[in-house]
Order: sequence, then structure tokens, then C-alpha cells
Amino acid sequence: MTVDNLARGATVPTTGDVSPAPAAPLRTRGGSRTRRRVSGWIVLVVVSVAALLMIFPFWIALINGFKPAAEYIQDGPVSLPSELDFSALVDFWRGVDFNRKLLNSVVISGSVALIAAVLSLLSAFAIGIGRIKGRMWILAVFMVAFTIPQEALVYPLFVLTRDLGLYDTLAGVIIILAVLQSAFGTYMLSSVLGAFPQEVLEAARLDGASRRQILGRIVFPLTRPTLSVLVTFFFIWTWNDFFLPLILLPSAKNQTVSVSLGALSGQYTSDPTALAAASLAGILPALVFFFIFQRTLMRGVNLGAVK
Repeated sequence: MTVDNLARGATVPTTGDVSPAPAAPLRTRGGSRTRRRVSGWIVLVVVSVAALLMIFPFWIALINGFKPAAEYIQDGPVSLPSELDFSALVDFWRGVDFNRKLLNSVVISGSVALIAAVLSLLSAFAIGIGRIKGRMWILAVFMVAFTIPQEALVYPLFVLTRDLGLYDTLAGVIIILAVLQSAFGTYMLSSVLGAFPQEVLEAARLDGASRRQILGRIVFPLTRPTLSVLVTFFFIWTWNDFFLPLILLPSAKNQTVSVSLGALSGQYTSDPTALAAASLAGILPALVFFFIFQRTLMRGVNLGAVK
């Protein structure tokens, strides 16, 4: 470096002299941490309030289902029962033959969940991997199908089941609900199988695998978490379905749990404690099913999110 440069005020670099990067102001860092902490507390409060609002109806049904009728009239629905009274639950169980209703709901919901999942997988395999012509139009039809309200389909379905001899039978309701539920499953699985790696399929075809082998040995194992999510949703949706079983299953021996709950409330008569006990009896099997398959459900949702 020349003397002129030194005179102009140039700095002389030294060996190993590395100027450190300017640090962020401490005030800015502390402010961002404070804002993040405040936003976290706000989210926690909102989620807690929403959870309490969702749990509150179940809590009301729980405390009133085991409360004596006289105590309900005297203290109201929010007070805690002074003693546990199972008479309302026992009367409802015996009065509507709840064992038969429970069996009907289990048979219908389980059959619909399995059949709808199989139909969804087969249809989505043909649309997503088979690459049939008009794929987008077919998906649009399926999307419209599961958005049509049941009230618009009840009369054609009533005439169809009556003409085919399936009216007031569990098989008729199972077939109808399985087809209706599979519309959503086909739409969901088609988007998953549409992004299936083609290299895997080509390698399987080169090894001489048929379409049935590709479906059973490659596609089905990889889509099993998604299918488990669909089976869980199909079971719960069918269990809670009220309108179609009410219309298509008029006889008492074929009614489901959700339909039997409607018999407790009439135009001029109503028993709140019996209705609360019946609600607990009706929702308990669905909750048990959900808690049993909760780990499978969460694994399928997380796997889908990662993919």
C-alpha cells in the first residue's frame, strides 16, 4: 500500500482480521420474541374456549342423563345431580329395544365403511392410475355427487328400493349409503393416486405385474393410511345419519340408534332426562370406535400432510 493511500485514510488489513457481521439489535429480537409469545397465548386461549364450547353439550347430557326427573325440574339442567339415577337410561334401553337398534347401527355403519372404502379404491385406481379419458369431468361428477343434499335424493331412492324389493331392509340402506359415501372417497383418493410415482408403476409392469397385482401389492399398501382415515370417517358419518334411515327403515326392528332417539321427543311430550340418557347411549359407541382408531387416524392424517 502506498503512502498516498495511507494519507487518504485507508485501513491496513492485518492477518486473520475478519470483521464480524453486524448483530441484530437486542430490542428487535426481544420484541419479536414477545410478539410470538403473545400470539401463542392468544391461540391457546381461543382453542381452549372452542374446546369448552364443544364439550359443554356433552357435559350437560352427562349430568342430566343420571339425574332424577324431580331434581331436574327443581334445580334445572346445569346443576350437578345429588345422586346417580340410572332409571332413565334403563327405561330407554328396554323401551326401544336398544340392543336391536345398536346391532342394526353397527352392521350398517361397519358394512358401509368397508364397502365404500373398497369402491373408492377401485374407482380411484381406474381414474388416478388408469388415466381414463375424461378424468377431470368424472372427478367433477363425483364432486357434485357428494354435495347433493339427501333431501333431493330421497324420493328416487324410495321408489328404487321399493321396486327392487329392498325397502325396509338393511341391505338397501347399506348399498345406498355405501355408494353415496364412495363419491367423496373416490374424489379424495383420485387426487392421491394421480400423484403416484410413475417410475414405480413402470418398474412393476416391466417385471410382468398385472393390474390386479399392482393394485394389491403396490397401491393398496401405500394407500392404507388414507383408507383407514376414510373408513373411520365413513363409519362415524353413517352412524350419525338420520334422514335416510328414517325414510327407508320404517319398521321398529330395522331402525338405527339415531332414529330411535327421535321417538323420545314428540309434539306435546318430552322427557329431558331420558333424552339425555339416550344421547349418551347413542354417542358412546361412536366415541369408543373413534378412540380405538384414533392413533390410526392421526397417523394417516400426518402421513398425508408429510407427503
